[in-house]
Amino acid sequence: MSGEPSGVQSPDGVAARGAALAREKLAQAKADAAKRGQLPRREPRRRASSSQARRDASDPQLFGRAIRDLLSDRGWEQPIAVGGVFGRWREIVGPDLAAHTKPETFADGEVLVVADSTAWATQVRLLAATLVRRLNEELGDGTVHRVRVRGPQNGPRPSGGLRVTGYRGPRDTYG
Repeated sequence: MSGEPSGVQSPDGVAARGAALAREKLAQAKADAAKRGQLPRREPRRRASSSQARRDASDPQLFGRAIRDLLSDRGWEQPIAVGGVFGRWREIVGPDLAAHTKPETFADGEVLVVADSTAWATQVRLLAATLVRRLNEELGDGTVHRVRVRGPQNGPRPSGGLRVTGYRGPRDTYG
């Protein structure tokens, strides 16, 4: 006696029977395919690498690639990058500085930053070199050469009912 009850097989026997059954079914599937005229491949299928795959202009493209190609063809990469920086101004310069300043224009390597007070305008002027470095990290080296700062723009005093208009005399020290 082998020590096993009759009708129970060892795990090795079950695995061997399962493998034999799989080989038998595979051989049957191949024979059925040959009858239908569909011969099995001799070599496994291989995916074409990106260097081998040739895309036609009419082939569908990934959306991101199509957008990058459009921006490149039109020469819009830099304006889009600058717009992205202006949109993320708070993340780039920090919440304190962003609360009192905003970028207004970018032209010829110069960014115009508008401050809401003369104190913040002075602060941005002191931080100009650091700001140029930080913006170039975002946009690419050498994109920004200079940061120009403009303080608050107060126009001429408005005239009103409490204002004295007309000629001011030589001893008039008010106004």
